[in-house]
This record gives sequence, C-alpha cells and structure tokens, in this order.
Amino acid sequence: MFELFKKKKAGDREPAVGRVKDADPAKEAGLEGKRLPADAADLEKVAEAPASAVGPAGPAQAQTQAQAQTQAQTLAQAQAQASSGDGAASTSGYGTRAAGSWLSRLKQGLSRTGQNIGGLFIGVKVDEALFDELESALIMADAGVEATTKLLTALRARVHKDRIENADQVKAALRDILAEHLKPLEKKFPLGYASPVVVMIAGVNGAGKTTSIGKLAYAFQQQGQKVLLAAGDTFRAAAREQLIAWGERNNVSVIAQEGGDPAAVAFDAVNAGRARGASIVMVDTAGRLPTQLHLMEELKKIRRVIGKADNQAPHEVLLVVDGNTGQNAISQIRAFDAAINLTGLVVTKLDGTAKGGTLAAVAAGSQGVRPIPVYWIGVGEGMEDLQPFVAREFAAAMVGD
Repeated sequence: MFELFKKKKAGDREPAVGRVKDADPAKEAGLEGKRLPADAADLEKVAEAPASAVGPAGPAQAQTQAQAQTQAQTLAQAQAQASSGDGAASTSGYGTRAAGSWLSRLKQGLSRTGQNIGGLFIGVKVDEALFDELESALIMADAGVEATTKLLTALRARVHKDRIENADQVKAALRDILAEHLKPLEKKFPLGYASPVVVMIAGVNGAGKTTSIGKLAYAFQQQGQKVLLAAGDTFRAAAREQLIAWGERNNVSVIAQEGGDPAAVAFDAVNAGRARGASIVMVDTAGRLPTQLHLMEELKKIRRVIGKADNQAPHEVLLVVDGNTGQNAISQIRAFDAAINLTGLVVTKLDGTAKGGTLAAVAAGSQGVRPIPVYWIGVGEGMEDLQPFVAREFAAAMVGD
C-alpha cells in the first residue's frame, strides 16, 4: 500500500510540503492494499480491477516492475527456506539466520581474495618471501598501502614475539590481526532511541539502494518494528515503482509523489511516520555521482528539510556502496560523508567478484576517509543475504578460512 502526493496544480489550495494526510486515501476509497490511480475519476475502474502502475506505464516502468516482481519471488523463496528450519540458526541484529549457510555464502562471495591470500600459506616457509607475497595479495585485494603496511607490521611483530614458524599459524595470526583491524567498523544498528528513527539512504546509481531498503524493511519487521518508506527519487517513475513493489511485498506503506521536490516527500514521510506511530522511516534518494555537484547540493537540501520536520533527524544517514567498486568506494565515502555526514555504510554485491579489502582501507583511514561503521553487508539477492557486519567472520573469509 502506498500514498501518492500529486504535484500542486493551479487552483490547488493545499501545499504539498509540510502537510500530513489525516486519513489514508486508500482506505477512504475502499482500495486498501491496491495502488491509487493517477486521477480520482479512475477509482471506479480500480475498484473492479487492481491497477498495475501509477498512471500510464512506459517500457522502463514495465521492465522495472518485472524485475521487482522477479526479485520479490526470489526473496519469497528465501523466506520459505529460512522458515523451514534447515541448518543451525543464530540470532543477529538482522533477525534469525542460518549461521552455516550465511558463512558459506560470505566465504563464496570473497572467494577471489580468500583464494589469493589463503593459497600463499600452502607448503611454504615463514620467511621474507612470504611477507612480500602477502603484501602484493593485500594490495591486489584493494586494501590499499596504508592498511597493508599496518597489517603486515603487526603480523611481523606477532610472528617474532610468538616465534611462529608454521605457515598455518601465520595465517591464523593474520586472520586475528585483520579481525582486530576491522573491529572498529563493527556496530549494531541502534533501534528504539527515537520515535520514529529516521534513516536517510544515499548512494551512486546502481549500488543497490532500493533492493537493500526492501531487505531492511523485512529485517526491521522481523524485529517487531513498524516501517514506513519514502520514495525520494521523484523524477524517475521506474525507481518509484520499484520501491512501491518492495513496499507491497513487505506490506509496508510507501510515501510517494509524481515529480516535484524529493525533499517534500521526505518531509511528508517524517510527519506521517510520527502521526502513525512508525518505528522507522527510511527515505530513499535518487542515485548520483559525487562529482555531480548540483545533485549533491540537492542531497544536502533533503537532509536539511528532514531536520525541519524533526530537529533531531535524520538519526541515521547511510551510504550504500557497491562492493565491486574497489578503491573508488573510498572516494565515494569521503565525498558523501563531507556532504551529508554519514553515520553508517551498507556494502552490497560481495558476490564472488568483489575483493573485500576496501573495508580494511576504510578502517585504516586511507586517503583521509573517516572509519564509518559498516552496519550490513550483502552477498546475494536472497532476503537473508543482507546481514550485519561481523569483523571476525569477514576476516576469516578474506584469508580463506
């Protein structure tokens, strides 16, 4: 179910920004659970047959709807598998997960780095040649010079102190040192400290923002949270339709608007969330490159307007980062952090081609980046494939354990 705030036309008396609907238009029209039509004159048609889009659906919208439906079916299968009780379950900040299954998917996702680093310890002596190979492997894994130097300095000291002469023990020491290095990035996402907790989500085009929001909506619901979504990409109908599809799949309300100011949607969503007793309001924003300065200014405006609806909001500002972008992720994090003061990261698409070392670079503060907490990492399309970041698990996968 979603609500459509139409653009203000000549003669309209009510402004779009700063107003929260007193009643649910879908319930008033008897269309709860269906999409609202573009015009009130279409209500009678919608009552007879559910609409498939907001207004006329173009090719891009239809394609996005089909993709969203396919993703929803995939996630439904994952939900069914998760609820069947297969595998040992463990409790995390995300909900209940099959521990063995998740760790195997994480290891598979980082298999490229795991094989490159883990393979160095097979049948070798502990000498300077091994450290040279490790240095090359870590740099190739996108760890960067600063993190690589810090890790190897600590490893040399550990080997010397403990008089390690076995390659497998050196590997175990590297895993422990890497886990300690990544530990500052490990932080559980805070819940319940505000009502609602307003989460602003940004990222470059194609990073996986909308898919991540859909998975997080499900995760928060599993923890008993009431979720409200805001479609902040107001100029791309396909993006709005995709978020609406996720909202329908998770039975979550979506505040949307045809065209207009994305800050208005964010403002309305915060007020609506407060009025309806929502626990979490997640505000999606349009994808943009940090080099597009006018779009970065728009992002700053959205943040300011959210603050006008709630002077403590946004409580969390997340950046969704594609795990395949390597060292480019560092520049993205630095630019978005400077613009909107990030509080956390969501790293997606760690699916086998990603190297993973970028997080080591973030933890080391490479290129002046701030060590921002990593709340979640994603290794696939399944509902359970987005999980809280755990430093020890990630370190073990990186060294091939």
